[in-house]
Amino acid sequence: MGELFIWTDIDPAHEQDFNLWYDREHMAERARIPGFAWARRYHTRNGERPYLALYRTESLHTFGTEAYQQAFQHQTPWSIQNFARMRNTNRRVMVVTLVAGVGTGGALGMVPLGGTATAEKAFAIANTVMSIEGVLALRVLTPEPSLSTPLPSEPAEGRKLEPMLLVDATNEPAAAAAARAVAAELNLPAAQTHTFNLLWDLRSADLAT
Repeated sequence: MGELFIWTDIDPAHEQDFNLWYDREHMAERARIPGFAWARRYHTRNGERPYLALYRTESLHTFGTEAYQQAFQHQTPWSIQNFARMRNTNRRVMVVTLVAGVGTGGALGMVPLGGTATAEKAFAIANTVMSIEGVLALRVLTPEPSLSTPLPSEPAEGRKLEPMLLVDATNEPAAAAAARAVAAELNLPAAQTHTFNLLWDLRSADLAT
Protein backbone atom coordinates (compact mmCIF):
# COMPACT_ATOMS: atom_id res chain seq x y z
CA MET A 1 0.00 0.00 0.00
CA GLY A 2 1.01 3.58 -0.56
CA GLU A 3 -0.01 6.83 1.05
CA LEU A 4 0.39 10.38 -0.22
CA PHE A 5 1.20 12.69 2.70
CA ILE A 6 0.75 16.48 2.42
CA TRP A 7 1.49 18.47 5.59
CA THR A 8 1.30 22.22 5.14
CA ASP A 9 0.63 25.73 6.31
CA ILE A 10 -1.40 28.24 4.30
CA ASP A 11 -1.37 32.01 4.00
CA PRO A 12 -4.18 33.07 6.41
CA ALA A 13 -5.41 35.61 3.89
CA HIS A 14 -6.35 32.73 1.59
CA GLU A 15 -7.28 30.04 4.11
CA GLN A 16 -11.00 30.13 3.33
CA ASP A 17 -10.38 29.59 -0.38
CA PHE A 18 -7.81 26.89 0.42
CA ASN A 19 -10.39 24.90 2.38
CA LEU A 20 -13.05 25.44 -0.27
CA TRP A 21 -10.64 24.17 -2.93
CA TYR A 22 -10.05 20.97 -0.98
CA ASP A 23 -13.77 20.52 -0.26
CA ARG A 24 -15.10 21.31 -3.73
CA GLU A 25 -12.33 20.10 -6.04
CA HIS A 26 -9.06 18.63 -4.87
CA MET A 27 -10.11 15.80 -2.52
CA ALA A 28 -12.56 14.28 -4.97
CA GLU A 29 -10.24 14.85 -7.92
CA ARG A 30 -7.50 12.79 -6.29
CA ALA A 31 -9.82 10.17 -4.81
CA ARG A 32 -11.23 9.45 -8.29
CA ILE A 33 -7.85 8.45 -9.70
CA PRO A 34 -7.77 4.68 -10.35
CA GLY A 35 -5.81 2.95 -7.61
CA PHE A 36 -6.78 5.42 -4.86
CA ALA A 37 -8.81 4.02 -1.94
CA TRP A 38 -9.58 7.07 0.19
CA ALA A 39 -8.67 10.67 0.98
CA ARG A 40 -8.66 12.28 4.45
CA ARG A 41 -8.09 15.78 5.72
CA TYR A 42 -7.01 16.82 9.21
CA HIS A 43 -6.53 20.10 11.07
CA THR A 44 -4.89 21.24 14.28
CA ARG A 45 -4.83 24.57 16.07
CA ASN A 46 -1.23 23.99 17.13
CA GLY A 47 2.04 23.83 15.24
CA GLU A 48 3.59 25.45 12.23
CA ARG A 49 1.75 23.22 9.75
CA PRO A 50 -1.93 23.05 10.73
CA TYR A 51 -3.23 21.04 7.78
CA LEU A 52 -2.59 17.39 6.92
CA ALA A 53 -4.00 15.51 3.92
CA LEU A 54 -3.57 11.75 3.44
CA TYR A 55 -4.45 9.67 0.39
CA ARG A 56 -4.29 5.84 0.48
CA THR A 57 -3.47 3.92 -2.69
CA GLU A 58 -3.48 0.24 -3.55
CA SER A 59 0.29 0.32 -4.12
CA LEU A 60 3.18 2.65 -4.92
CA HIS A 61 2.63 1.69 -8.56
CA THR A 62 -0.40 4.00 -8.56
CA PHE A 63 1.89 7.03 -8.49
CA GLY A 64 3.50 5.95 -11.75
CA THR A 65 0.30 5.38 -13.69
CA GLU A 66 -0.72 7.58 -16.57
CA ALA A 67 -3.86 8.68 -14.71
CA TYR A 68 -1.91 9.94 -11.70
CA GLN A 69 0.83 11.55 -13.77
CA GLN A 70 -1.78 13.34 -15.85
CA ALA A 71 -3.33 14.81 -12.70
CA PHE A 72 0.02 15.64 -11.08
CA GLN A 73 1.60 17.26 -14.14
CA HIS A 74 -1.53 19.08 -15.35
CA GLN A 75 -2.94 20.77 -12.28
CA THR A 76 -6.16 22.77 -12.48
CA PRO A 77 -5.93 26.59 -12.30
CA TRP A 78 -7.46 26.50 -8.81
CA SER A 79 -4.85 23.96 -7.71
CA ILE A 80 -1.97 26.02 -9.10
CA GLN A 81 -3.29 29.06 -7.28
CA ASN A 82 -3.50 27.27 -3.94
CA PHE A 83 -0.18 25.47 -4.28
CA ALA A 84 1.40 28.92 -4.61
CA ARG A 85 -0.25 30.01 -1.35
CA MET A 86 0.83 26.97 0.67
CA ARG A 87 3.79 27.43 3.01
CA ASN A 88 6.38 25.13 4.55
CA THR A 89 4.87 22.12 2.81
CA ASN A 90 5.97 18.51 3.20
CA ARG A 91 4.91 16.27 0.30
CA ARG A 92 5.85 12.63 0.69
CA VAL A 93 4.84 9.43 -1.04
CA MET A 94 4.93 6.81 1.69
CA VAL A 95 5.10 3.04 2.00
CA VAL A 96 2.47 1.91 4.51
CA THR A 97 3.29 -0.62 7.22
CA LEU A 98 0.26 -1.64 9.29
CA VAL A 99 1.39 -2.18 12.87
CA ALA A 100 -1.74 -2.93 14.93
CA GLY A 101 -5.47 -2.40 15.13
CA VAL A 102 -8.08 -1.29 12.59
CA GLY A 103 -10.35 1.65 12.00
CA THR A 104 -10.43 5.37 11.40
CA GLY A 105 -10.78 7.69 14.38
CA GLY A 106 -11.92 11.24 14.84
CA ALA A 107 -8.36 12.22 15.73
CA LEU A 108 -4.84 11.37 14.62
CA GLY A 109 -1.57 11.33 16.54
CA MET A 110 1.67 11.72 14.61
CA VAL A 111 5.24 11.06 15.74
CA PRO A 112 8.22 11.77 13.44
CA LEU A 113 10.55 8.79 13.86
CA GLY A 114 13.81 10.22 12.58
CA GLY A 115 15.01 7.16 10.70
CA THR A 116 14.21 3.62 9.66
CA ALA A 117 16.00 2.09 12.65
CA THR A 118 13.51 3.75 15.00
CA ALA A 119 10.59 2.88 12.73
CA GLU A 120 11.49 -0.80 12.97
CA LYS A 121 10.86 -0.64 16.73
CA ALA A 122 7.19 0.26 16.26
CA PHE A 123 6.01 -3.34 16.53
CA ALA A 124 7.73 -3.73 19.90
CA ILE A 125 5.69 -0.91 21.45
CA ALA A 126 2.36 -1.71 19.78
CA ASN A 127 0.79 -3.43 22.79
CA THR A 128 1.67 -0.53 25.09
CA VAL A 129 0.13 2.06 22.77
CA MET A 130 -2.93 -0.01 21.85
CA SER A 131 -3.76 -0.42 25.55
CA ILE A 132 -4.51 3.33 25.82
CA GLU A 133 -8.25 3.91 25.92
CA GLY A 134 -9.50 5.34 22.64
CA VAL A 135 -6.60 4.12 20.48
CA LEU A 136 -7.80 2.24 17.39
CA ALA A 137 -4.85 1.58 15.09
CA LEU A 138 -1.17 2.23 14.43
CA ARG A 139 0.72 2.44 11.16
CA VAL A 140 4.15 3.55 10.01
CA LEU A 141 4.66 5.61 6.85
CA THR A 142 8.12 5.44 5.26
CA PRO A 143 9.01 7.91 2.47
CA GLU A 144 9.92 6.69 -1.00
CA PRO A 145 12.51 9.31 -2.07
CA SER A 146 12.14 8.83 -5.82
CA LEU A 147 8.40 9.57 -5.67
CA SER A 148 8.39 12.32 -3.03
CA THR A 149 8.69 15.27 -5.40
CA PRO A 150 8.50 18.54 -3.42
CA LEU A 151 5.76 21.09 -3.95
CA PRO A 152 6.82 24.70 -4.69
CA SER A 153 6.88 25.79 -1.02
CA GLU A 154 9.50 23.19 0.00
CA PRO A 155 13.12 23.56 -1.17
CA ALA A 156 14.35 20.52 -3.07
CA GLU A 157 17.68 20.56 -1.23
CA GLY A 158 18.09 19.75 2.45
CA ARG A 159 14.74 18.01 2.84
CA LYS A 160 14.39 15.55 5.70
CA LEU A 161 12.61 12.40 4.56
CA GLU A 162 11.72 10.60 7.76
CA PRO A 163 9.23 7.88 8.69
CA MET A 164 6.09 8.85 10.60
CA LEU A 165 4.09 6.79 13.07
CA LEU A 166 0.37 7.57 12.88
CA VAL A 167 -2.16 6.73 15.59
CA ASP A 168 -5.87 6.62 14.84
CA ALA A 169 -7.89 7.39 17.96
CA THR A 170 -11.48 8.19 18.84
CA ASN A 171 -10.63 11.65 20.18
CA GLU A 172 -7.80 14.17 20.43
CA PRO A 173 -6.85 13.48 24.09
CA ALA A 174 -6.43 9.77 23.29
CA ALA A 175 -4.37 10.59 20.19
CA ALA A 176 -2.18 12.95 22.22
CA ALA A 177 -1.67 10.39 25.00
CA ALA A 178 -0.72 7.76 22.45
CA ALA A 179 1.73 10.06 20.67
CA ARG A 180 3.39 10.90 23.97
CA ALA A 181 3.59 7.20 24.85
CA VAL A 182 5.25 6.43 21.52
CA ALA A 183 7.78 9.21 22.08
CA ALA A 184 8.55 7.97 25.59
CA GLU A 185 8.94 4.33 24.50
CA LEU A 186 11.24 5.27 21.61
CA ASN A 187 13.20 7.98 23.47
CA LEU A 188 11.98 10.73 21.16
CA PRO A 189 11.22 14.34 22.16
CA ALA A 190 7.59 14.68 23.28
CA ALA A 191 7.60 18.24 21.93
CA GLN A 192 7.88 16.85 18.39
CA THR A 193 4.61 14.91 18.57
CA HIS A 194 1.49 16.24 16.85
CA THR A 195 -2.27 15.69 17.02
CA PHE A 196 -4.96 16.49 14.47
CA ASN A 197 -8.74 16.35 14.29
CA LEU A 198 -10.40 14.69 11.31
CA LEU A 199 -12.15 17.08 8.93
CA TRP A 200 -13.26 14.70 6.20
CA ASP A 201 -12.95 11.04 5.23
CA LEU A 202 -13.80 10.48 1.55
CA ARG A 203 -13.94 6.92 0.25
CA SER A 204 -13.10 6.52 -3.43
CA ALA A 205 -15.81 3.88 -3.80
CA ASP A 206 -18.44 6.44 -2.83
CA LEU A 207 -17.58 8.53 -5.89
CA ALA A 208 -18.38 5.64 -8.22
CA THR A 209 -22.02 5.30 -7.10
